[in-house]
Amino acid sequence: MKFFIFLTLLLVCFTSGADTPYELPRSSVIELKEKSTGRIYPLFVQLPPSYTANTDRNYPVIYLTDAHYSFPIVSGAMRFPMNSGVMQHAIIVAVSYEKGSAGVSSRTRDYTPTSAKAWKQQTGNAKGHLAFIRESVMPLIESQYRASKTDKTFVGNSLGGLFGAYILFTEPDLFSSYILGSPSVWFDDNAILSIPLIKPGTQIKVYLSVGEHETPAFGEMQDMVAGAMQLRDKIAASANADIEVNFAIVSGASHATAFPTTAIQGLDWIYAIKRK
Repeated sequence: MKFFIFLTLLLVCFTSGADTPYELPRSSVIELKEKSTGRIYPLFVQLPPSYTANTDRNYPVIYLTDAHYSFPIVSGAMRFPMNSGVMQHAIIVAVSYEKGSAGVSSRTRDYTPTSAKAWKQQTGNAKGHLAFIRESVMPLIESQYRASKTDKTFVGNSLGGLFGAYILFTEPDLFSSYILGSPSVWFDDNAILSIPLIKPGTQIKVYLSVGEHETPAFGEMQDMVAGAMQLRDKIAASANADIEVNFAIVSGASHATAFPTTAIQGLDWIYAIKRK
């Protein structure tokens, strides 16, 4: 009888909660309405491990595009470095696509700086989406959490990287650092390269990265390596000493696989705790 009870308890231990989905620790979702359009954008937010205990401390904020893709990658990649004391603790905020829309249509509309006539989907709302982040997303995060108003990093990949380049060129001081992964410089015939870069008021760091195999020779539709190099050269030529650029090529990576390495290497470059 005792053995039967033991087996029953063991079975309960292994089966209870079996259908419960895994949730990222210290994370939440906030739905935020854009006043000018009525569109609703979910924000994925994760607080760092030390947030609850350190009530007098403000934290850097890492803002991500493409939330469903980037949020679990960056959260997982930063967990060990932060817990090990080799990287600063930071709040992670990922801006998702418009609620109820197809992700591809939302990102194509919001991350592109120009209206491309050849595209069937709506394009060219980067200015409007930038205003939404500046006027709605950031004030909300800074009012509800102990979030730094000066130490803010933008992280974007592909069209998200193009959007980050647009912010860097037009309103550079909105973020203190930028991580631009495999930016879609090719969009609308390289239109981003014709946008002048406004001189930042403070020192800014830019981590720009692309996969080694992001070229037509390896099956990609566009030469992302050449585009990233053109973007690097434009930033370097326009910014003088005001922008520190760290350019990297991810060995053996394609457009589909480069971002995780880009994200963690870029964040390590920006937030690593230097050991003596």
